[in-house]
Amino acid sequence: VQLQASGGGLVQAGGSLRLSCTASGRTFTKNAFGWFRQAPGKEREFVAAISWSGGSTEYADSMKGRFTISGDHVKNIIYLQVNSLEPEDTAVYYCAADSNLATIRIPQYWGQGTQVTVSS
Repeated sequence: VQLQASGGGLVQAGGSLRLSCTASGRTFTKNAFGWFRQAPGKEREFVAAISWSGGSTEYADSMKGRFTISGDHVKNIIYLQVNSLEPEDTAVYYCAADSNLATIRIPQYWGQGTQVTVSS
């Protein structure tokens, strides 16, 4: 499974971004995709995940409300919509894949990250 993240950039506080993660390869073997982020000097943290077959979603408690994960089954793209961006959202955002939602927080596959920088 190969994961390619894109959509990051420099945005002002209060703005929005939609990150994309294009999945390829043996994606049919993976039923959960997720987003993580790593801010400078901090550990990588879970943001959100989606079940590819059922559409169920999970969010880190601190991410509920401003973050929305969704998927396009035709294009094999997983999206992360982020609204009302704050400087604290500055991080490298990574997409990941695993067998199911129960294990997505320790995913087997990682994509490369996309940098999001929020200016105040």
